[in-house]
Order: sequence, then C-alpha cells, then structure tokens
Amino acid sequence: MVEMTVDGTIENIDKITEFVNAQLDELDCPLKTQIQIDIAIDELFSNIARYAYNPSTGIVTVKVEILQEILSVIITFIDSGKPHDPLKRTDPDTTLSAEERQIGGLGIFMVKKSMDKISYEYKNGKNILSIQKNLA
Repeated sequence: MVEMTVDGTIENIDKITEFVNAQLDELDCPLKTQIQIDIAIDELFSNIARYAYNPSTGIVTVKVEILQEILSVIITFIDSGKPHDPLKRTDPDTTLSAEERQIGGLGIFMVKKSMDKISYEYKNGKNILSIQKNLA
C-alpha cells in the first residue's frame, strides 16, 4: 500500500490523480477503467475540498492498495473534516430531464455505478471513503 497526504484543495486533484495513475500504470490498467477511476477521484476529492473543511482547508490522505489475487485496486480517501456520508444521499431520478432533477448527487451516483464497491465510515474523528475497482 502506498499513500499520499496533501492539502484538501481543488488544485491538488491533478496531483492525486497522477499519484494513483502511477500505480495503475504498473498494473497495465485498461484505459476505460483508468478513466472511470480518474472521474471518481475528481468527484470524491473535489467534494472533500469543497465541503469537508469549509471555509478553511485541511489535509487529505489518499491510500492505494492493490489486491493481486483478484487484480483490484482500492483507493481510500481520509479526512478530518465534518462527518459526511455521501452514500446516504438518495440517488437522483435519472428518468427525469436535467431541468426537472434536483441539483446535486449526480457525481456520487456516477461513482457508485462505475466502481465495483464503495464504502464510508466515520471513525476516530475521520471520514474514510473507499472505492474498489476490479481491473481484470
């Protein structure tokens, strides 16, 4: 497992994405899968940057774990911001037109649909959100 800790700011999304992609490159991750993971990173990290510490800024640790036996990657985002479980939010009604839908929730919905597993817990004063994507 490898990890990186950065300030939870929008400007660090690229740094985190490059960090994760370096691990994926070693596994010959398919491009489609890498794009799905990159979109998930963008959505989850930007939510942390915008809301976890608002109006101030705090740190975020991102851990990348490779499960060789099933060739899967687990990416975990850890912050000490306000407790917030994005998985509790009701999924948007995608049968409605964009004009009819309520604002918000589409990003986490896309992450839930594109990842093989997603989990959240609040433990010891920390938000811990993990996504898992099978690479094979």
